[in-house]
Amino acid sequence: MTEVGPTTAASAALWERDAEVDSVLAAVRALRADSASSGSLLVVRGEAGFGKTALLAETRRIAERLGCTVWSARGGETLRSVPFNVVRQLLQPALVSLMPQEIREYLGDWYDIAGPALGLTEPGERQADPQNVTDGLVAAVRRLARRDWPLVLLIDDAHWADQETLRWLAAFTKRLDDLSVLVVMARRPGEVSGESARLLDVIAASAGAPATTLSALTPQATAGLTRATLGDHADAPFCREVWAVTDGNPYETVELLAKVRDSGLQPSEGAAGELRALNRAARGGGLVARLEELGIDATRFAWAAAILGTDISVDLVAKLATLDRAEAGHCAELLRSARILTTSDPANTQSDDGDLEFVHPLIATAVYDSIPPALCTAMHGIAAQVVTDSGRGAAAAARHLLQVHPDDDEELVEQLREAARDHLAVGAPDAARRCLERALLEPPSPEVHARVLYELGCATLLTAPARTIDHLQTALAMPGLDGAERVDAVFRLSQALLHNDQLEEAVRTVETEAARQVPGPARMRLQAVQYMWEGIHAGETASPGRSQRLAELARTCAGRDNSERALLILRGFDAMTHGENAEEIVELSDRALVNGLLAPGLGWTDTEWGVELPMMLASSYAYTDRLDRAESLFTQALRAYESSGWSGGHLALAHAYVGLGHRRRGRLREAEASLRESLRIAERVGRGLPLYWSATCNLVDTLLARGHVDEAWSIAEQYGFAPPYPSTIVLPDPRSVRGRLLLAVGRTKDGVNELEAAEKAAAARGHYNPVLVPWAVDLARALAVEDPSRAARLATDARRHAERFGTDTAIGEALRCAAALETGQRAVRLAGQAVAYLEASPCQYEHAASRVEYGILSRSVTELNRGLALARSCGADGLADRASAALEAVRGPR
Repeated sequence: MTEVGPTTAASAALWERDAEVDSVLAAVRALRADSASSGSLLVVRGEAGFGKTALLAETRRIAERLGCTVWSARGGETLRSVPFNVVRQLLQPALVSLMPQEIREYLGDWYDIAGPALGLTEPGERQADPQNVTDGLVAAVRRLARRDWPLVLLIDDAHWADQETLRWLAAFTKRLDDLSVLVVMARRPGEVSGESARLLDVIAASAGAPATTLSALTPQATAGLTRATLGDHADAPFCREVWAVTDGNPYETVELLAKVRDSGLQPSEGAAGELRALNRAARGGGLVARLEELGIDATRFAWAAAILGTDISVDLVAKLATLDRAEAGHCAELLRSARILTTSDPANTQSDDGDLEFVHPLIATAVYDSIPPALCTAMHGIAAQVVTDSGRGAAAAARHLLQVHPDDDEELVEQLREAARDHLAVGAPDAARRCLERALLEPPSPEVHARVLYELGCATLLTAPARTIDHLQTALAMPGLDGAERVDAVFRLSQALLHNDQLEEAVRTVETEAARQVPGPARMRLQAVQYMWEGIHAGETASPGRSQRLAELARTCAGRDNSERALLILRGFDAMTHGENAEEIVELSDRALVNGLLAPGLGWTDTEWGVELPMMLASSYAYTDRLDRAESLFTQALRAYESSGWSGGHLALAHAYVGLGHRRRGRLREAEASLRESLRIAERVGRGLPLYWSATCNLVDTLLARGHVDEAWSIAEQYGFAPPYPSTIVLPDPRSVRGRLLLAVGRTKDGVNELEAAEKAAAARGHYNPVLVPWAVDLARALAVEDPSRAARLATDARRHAERFGTDTAIGEALRCAAALETGQRAVRLAGQAVAYLEASPCQYEHAASRVEYGILSRSVTELNRGLALARSCGADGLADRASAALEAVRGPR
């Protein structure tokens, strides 16, 4: 605004902000136009004091005047380590107005997941999955937003928001297309780095428009503001000097003009020389000096308020500053009068305890920075005790404990361990990590040091596997971890090595520890883990004699405990990959169950063994034509992860395997939907992980089966489905699937090379299951013209392996391949045999393909019609088109 503008200090920072206010007004009006309209995000950037807070306050006034509901929150410089701090500020005022039952109804299935993060309910016993907590918070806001439309969310000082809030906001702003909410976020440029900076960039990218950048006031605007505050008699030289000493910073200009007014200084050229001294008194060291003028009690009160940072109440500050209630109340009034503290806006207060806040973040920072370092540290220690005594728990006190100097305090170590457990329970592993890393600096006593390292390793397992490896290796080298705890630590270490793509070292780690153990359950568990990691290793060579040793060990197992059941599962999976007799594989798998169900401790969400074992068991059923059992297990996994709140990698893997079940069954449309959902979730977890490959490989395979070749190629290009392949096994074999893809797009030479690479890798690993690693049938078809003798040998070998394996699907597919290489009645006879086997198979796509091929060879309208109907029911569009064309050719002109 120019000479005609606001006339009060409260709105002074809006001078020259016409365009910004107009943008806000337009966004609010667009929000109110239609409850079904898309939401939007406005990002405001500006240096400290440039009027971001004032613009958000104006946004609130506009929104409320136009009938909107407004929720607001603010990040705090000293509160960045407090998980979910800012999102709690946003939601708690809205939630506390509801009855407990109403909150449950609004949050629905997300209540037990998002509730602990919001402080509404106690967390469960399990460690919460951070991704699912984020999803729960997104769902919570979306449901409440529909109730409170039109809704405006204001987030000030987002550069100081905690990472957990920023993750939620990044996820939420990506989904504004189908939710009518206006989000306005203000932040300083720069200020933060690392993950917080990345998340802020992700959020800004969701805006779809460049951020609004606030600039300093011009000399003309400063003159208008000066005269509006001090009177029209303020002369031009005085106004220019106000601009010069404040650099046009709106906040500093307002504070300086308040000092001029309070001092009685005349706004004339003769008094302009005193402005610099007044400006120094209004900021930085001058502010501190002004604070000291109010007396030692008021100074201590302000320091204590700065230490607390949030929920600043007179009673709590009094305890921290060691003042009685009357003295504290007097100090609060002095600080209000001095424009250092102000009464909190009830709409921005997280709890009933907080009734004060600093007038501006710059003041809070200046007061905090003025506390002598040694005293600041001591006050944080006292604050931790005050917060704990107030009943807020170890997690609330943790941010203060993080600031205390190490001093061999065993009690502090235990407090930090308790806080870490609380953080993990609400889905804040980064906060848990900070607590445990600080506990190590104390340091812990020798008898608990290894346990702290072990807990730290567990906390960082999914977020920082390389760091986890260091922690757990150090813990295992120290005394203090014994018995089951040590075995579990070795297992966690091997998991971290696996996630860090160090699978061979993971195998050596458990192998070495197993050798140290006496015969018994602990040793058997480690042996099972060793075989498990070896079983999913996709390297060029297998451990010599591994399968034989595993078979001998499993032969003694009757499924009496989970170690024995694990070995039975591993033996069954190993036999399945090698293409041994399917009936024996099923018998091994069945022995690993208890009354047909996964045993307690081996379930999908049990952490003692991990997800790999039940996935191996279900895969053994899937590739031995026991699809009912496989699909039941895959569906159980999906339900378990959804109900338990595991929405990261585990959920992505569950969707991938549900998709695999659909693909094996021949429900190609359903398979594609599940696999796309898996890939969507996997994208959030990170590319390159085995679960990412599972989703991509199966989606490409499904699209090829549907006949959507161009789309399959696009997916492969978009998601990097190409060498180098991961070190862990992927089902089905990615080399075989990529080879088929290359053949489908006409890159025959490249496809043959890829299938030959699959042949070599399969031979090295002894993987002769022709359904799991189907390179042979595709390579035989590709070489039928160029090298028919080799193609015939490949088809013969495929049939031999299929008959050894013994499933209808394997034999039927081998016969389809043999028929494709023959001509005349021999081809028709083989194709008919393939139909007979695949009709008995549960794999309907392969059955449909065999019907169509038999119909083409036999020129049978009946067979082609049956194949066409099956192809359409499967969603195999390409196969259906082929059947339709063949029918036209057989019927001839009409």
